[in-house]
Amino acid sequence: MEWSAFGNMTSVDDVTGDRYRLLIDAVTDYAIYMLDPEGNVVSWNPGARRFKGYEDHEIIGQHFSRFYTPEDKATELPARALRIAREEGRFENEGWRVRKDGTRFWAHVIIDPILHPATGRALGFAKITRDLSERKAQEEALRRSEQSFRLLVQGVTDYAIYMLDETGIVSNWNAGAERIKGYRPDEIIGRHFSVFYREEEREAKVWERALAAARSAGSYQTEGWRVRKNGEHFWASVAIDPVRDDQGNIIGFAKITRDMTERRQSDQALEAAREALYQSQKMEALGQLTGGVAHDFNNLLNAVVGSLELLRKQVTDERQLNLIGNALKGATRGISLTQRMLAFARKQDLQVSSVNVYDLVAGMTDLLGRSLGPSIELETSFPASLKPAAADPNQVELAILNLAVNARDAMPEGGRITISARNETVAPGSAGPLQPGEYVRLAVTDGGVGMDRETLARASEPFFTTKGVGRGTGLGLPMVLGTAAQLGGRLELESRVGEGTTATLWLPVSKPSSGLITDLAEADASPAETTPSIRVLAVDDDALVLMNTVALLEDLGHQVVEASSGREALRIMGEDAAFDLVITDQAMPHMTGSQLIAELNGRWPDIPIILATGYAELPGSLPAHVKRLGKPFWQKDLAKAIADSSASRARR
Repeated sequence: MEWSAFGNMTSVDDVTGDRYRLLIDAVTDYAIYMLDPEGNVVSWNPGARRFKGYEDHEIIGQHFSRFYTPEDKATELPARALRIAREEGRFENEGWRVRKDGTRFWAHVIIDPILHPATGRALGFAKITRDLSERKAQEEALRRSEQSFRLLVQGVTDYAIYMLDETGIVSNWNAGAERIKGYRPDEIIGRHFSVFYREEEREAKVWERALAAARSAGSYQTEGWRVRKNGEHFWASVAIDPVRDDQGNIIGFAKITRDMTERRQSDQALEAAREALYQSQKMEALGQLTGGVAHDFNNLLNAVVGSLELLRKQVTDERQLNLIGNALKGATRGISLTQRMLAFARKQDLQVSSVNVYDLVAGMTDLLGRSLGPSIELETSFPASLKPAAADPNQVELAILNLAVNARDAMPEGGRITISARNETVAPGSAGPLQPGEYVRLAVTDGGVGMDRETLARASEPFFTTKGVGRGTGLGLPMVLGTAAQLGGRLELESRVGEGTTATLWLPVSKPSSGLITDLAEADASPAETTPSIRVLAVDDDALVLMNTVALLEDLGHQVVEASSGREALRIMGEDAAFDLVITDQAMPHMTGSQLIAELNGRWPDIPIILATGYAELPGSLPAHVKRLGKPFWQKDLAKAIADSSASRARR
């Protein structure tokens, strides 16, 4: 029979047949066997025995369908495989197969028909099976890993993770990218990633430099502004890494973007807070320095003014009187300068009263007109319902004058200055430096050259001026700032280059129950009175000031005993308490004026006391009968303080 001849391979040269048999029997990594036309196994090599588990006598004569799974048998895959091999000349596929022990393995199968050389009739089939279970397991593991990675990437919402091709076209898109940038996958995949850049950066081809840097350096990282789908800008941290194939060729880029807008805002807020703290500390240090210098300068001016006043009384020569007058004018300007310095340092002595801002501005209209000149048009705007402010009227006048002069200097060609005011309320919980409450918002507005951001930031710094050498001290705005802060308000500056400046002074509203003087004229109504000769103890650690005070007192007709310290004053009082008045400085070593007053008040409670000081802030509260005399003082101020003290003693 032909099949017998095929089975015994007697149709070929015996030697050649033996060689093929030896070759097939030597193969153990492949199952190589033959089937008859119906699919029964007619030969079996060692490779088939190794990974299918059947011995020759167990499988030869059995149908090869037993190697298939029940699922494949149900679909008649074995029969279809033979039919395809017979009709198409070859059948090849991969799938699960079953070993003798029932375990499954992944197999690569090839079935070729064996045809009669003369008639072409199918004599059977040659079947080669390879066990690919290990590769299948690796592929499955890789597939699961890739799937897990895809799920991981897709599950990340805090980072935009996506791929670009080698030209920058977006090829995939994760959920984080959709959340951060606003594009759905179908809206962005296939588009160039330069769409995420701002217009000026696209024109400059910043994206091209980013890809070039990633290519050359192997990675590219940066931070910068990017654009969402809705046009909103956000601050992004960006990383771009090239993706290479097995030959090292770049086939695309992996891009990771993180929205850092909140962190940037927090960093900026922190930096602003640090800068504010630095500025606060700097201004505090300058305030301490300025206050100390102003105090010492006040003492010197006190000696100068007092000596010049006494000298003027003794000189009759007109030329010498003119020289003394000039010296007094210079001293007066020095006093104004120290008052500004003390205002900036918030150490000036304020006489707070209830101020009608409208009346105050109306009363200084002539002064403003003369100070500003004919090229300036002055306009005022005040509502009828404007509330009175709790302020020192003299300091408010000086502040308005300073602000108006600054406004005039900003308009060298002339223009309009508007002084306006309105009521404002700061609600509880409002952000800002002002305490909750009612305020009068006084504004001076010009249409001048304005200030850039850098100049505006430094405008309130002491000694900073843009007016040039000899045209400004740089203390005008710091004085206004210090006065406002000391009154419980604040100074605000708004300016734009070419659009002008608005300086706003916030002053707390005067409360009816505050006990403030309601009329400035009433405060100044009592003229300086002459008093009979009294015995005065004068206390000051500065020899120049002490000598000046003694000379002024003696010129007024009083008897004076000097003390250079608080301790010396107590010693003198202990030896002879027959004094009608004690005049003492505040800032003295070892024992301050307020400490001396406390000792005097405890041991000699009826003695009148005058505290002469340029400082506004004193530790603790002074007894009601203690009068304050601001430094530097004129002789008439000293005479008035003595008269007030004597009148107060008489009332007691």
